[in-house]
Amino acid sequence: MNASDKPSAKAGSGRKALIAWVVRLGAIGCFVLILLYFAIMAPGFLSFYNAMNVVEQSAILGILAFGMSTVIIGGGSDVQTGGIDLSMAAATGLCAAVFASMLNAGFPTPVAFLATLATGLLVGFLNAIAIVRLNILPLLATLATMNIVAGAELILTQNTVLPVTSDFSAELAMGSVAGVSFLAWSLIGFTILMLVVLHFTGTGLRLYAVGGHPEAARAAGIGVGRYLTGTYLFSGACAAMASVLLISRLSASTPGTGELLLSILAAALLGTVFSRRFVPTAGGTLLSTLFIGFLANGFQLLNVSSYWVNGVQGALILLVVAATSFAKPSER
Repeated sequence: MNASDKPSAKAGSGRKALIAWVVRLGAIGCFVLILLYFAIMAPGFLSFYNAMNVVEQSAILGILAFGMSTVIIGGGSDVQTGGIDLSMAAATGLCAAVFASMLNAGFPTPVAFLATLATGLLVGFLNAIAIVRLNILPLLATLATMNIVAGAELILTQNTVLPVTSDFSAELAMGSVAGVSFLAWSLIGFTILMLVVLHFTGTGLRLYAVGGHPEAARAAGIGVGRYLTGTYLFSGACAAMASVLLISRLSASTPGTGELLLSILAAALLGTVFSRRFVPTAGGTLLSTLFIGFLANGFQLLNVSSYWVNGVQGALILLVVAATSFAKPSER
C-alpha cells in the first residue's frame, strides 16, 4: 500500500465503523420501539405471567437458535458460503417422530431419548460429510439434507399426528421449580452452558477463529474440519433436544415443523447485531430469541394474524443481512 493510500484506507475503515455503530444502535432501537408499542397497546403484555409464558414458549426456538448460531460461528457468517443449517427444522420434526414412535411402541423413555439423539446426530453427520468431505456449499448441502429428512419424517408418520402419552413428557410440560416451568429452566440452563462454552473456554475461542479466519486457524494447528464437523453434530443434537421439548409441549409429534426454519434463522441472524464483529454470541442469540417470542406474543394479544409474524421475521432477516454485509469491515 502506498503512503497516499493510507489516509483513504483509514477513512474507509472509519466509515465502516460508523456504519456498524449506526446499524447496531438502529437495530436495538427498533427492537425497543416494537416492544414499547406492544407494552402500550397490548393488555397484559408487561405482566410477569406473560413474560414467563414467553420465556417458556421460546425454549424450543432458543435451543434450535443456539444450534444454528454455533454453525454460523464455525462456518463463517457469509450468507452465501458461510455456515448455515437449513435442515434443523426438518431434523426436529424427524426426531420428534422417532421419539413419539418409540414411546408409543412401549420403549422406556431413556431408550427413546437415546434413539432420538442418535437421529439428530445422524442428520448432523450427513451434513458434515457433505460439507467437510465433499466440499459442497453449506447452503446447498443442508438444503438437500432438509428434503431427505422431511421425506423420512413423512414416511415414518404417514403425514399424520402421533399422539404421545408419557409421564415424562407431562412432567416436563407441567412441572416447575421455584415457580418457573421446566421448559423455561431448560432455556435458562442451556443459555448459561452456551455462554460459558462459547466465551470462556478454549473450544469457543478456537471455534470463533475457525469461522473468522480459517486459514490462520489452520496455520495455528487448529483442526478446521474437525470443528466444522462438531458444529453440525451439535446442531443435530440441538434438534433432538428441542424435539423432546416439542413433544412435551404439544403431547404429540405433528407435521409442519419446517415452519420453524424462518424463526430459527431470524433468531440466529438477528443476534449478530448485538456483537461488535457481527457474529453470533450467546447473549445476542438469547435476546433475539426472546424478541421473536415477544413479537409473536404481542401480535397474539392484539388479535393480529400470526401470518404477520412470518412477514415481519422475513423483513428483519433481509434488513439485518443487508445492513451487516454492508457494515462489516473489509477483509482486505
